[in-house]
Amino acid sequence: MKTLLILFIAINLYADIKQEMFSLYQNKKYEKVCKLGFKNFPKYRQNEEYISLYAFACLKSDYIDRLTIPIATLKYSKESRANSAYLSIILMQKKLLYHALVDNYELSSLKLPSTDYVLSKVFDLYVKLGKHKSRTFYLFEDEDDSKLTYKLFLLKDTKLSKMVVEEYYNSIVVKRHVYW
Repeated sequence: MKTLLILFIAINLYADIKQEMFSLYQNKKYEKVCKLGFKNFPKYRQNEEYISLYAFACLKSDYIDRLTIPIATLKYSKESRANSAYLSIILMQKKLLYHALVDNYELSSLKLPSTDYVLSKVFDLYVKLGKHKSRTFYLFEDEDDSKLTYKLFLLKDTKLSKMVVEEYYNSIVVKRHVYW
């Protein structure tokens, strides 16, 4: 009987965490979902729905470096593998774009897949510049919406510079993404 009670409590606890994460996600509390998913990941590493929810919340809250473990873990279903591939593209683009901005690495010869995520759009626009001299900042116009523009630049720091993408709609900042 004691084992049954422990099992029942564990199942309800699991359902509560997953339900809480889903509810927070629906309410666009992505950072909270990412942190909750990160905290509870070891307990639910076999549940790919949980991992996908956690991973996409981290993506939407710009915690892109937290995607590495979900990328490696999502492999048992077709949908999970597709999610893993999508997240891998974004992580790779972030790393390459940062490398290009900080170290003047040439990206123009690369032909990579892309996504609809803002960082992918900026990456593609940056690659289309071709060979160029380094700039303090880059302004890009969205290819699908002329009212939407992106500003890409580095915030220099003595330890670690940060890459910033600001989204503007009609010249008004709507979102700021900071990556390192």
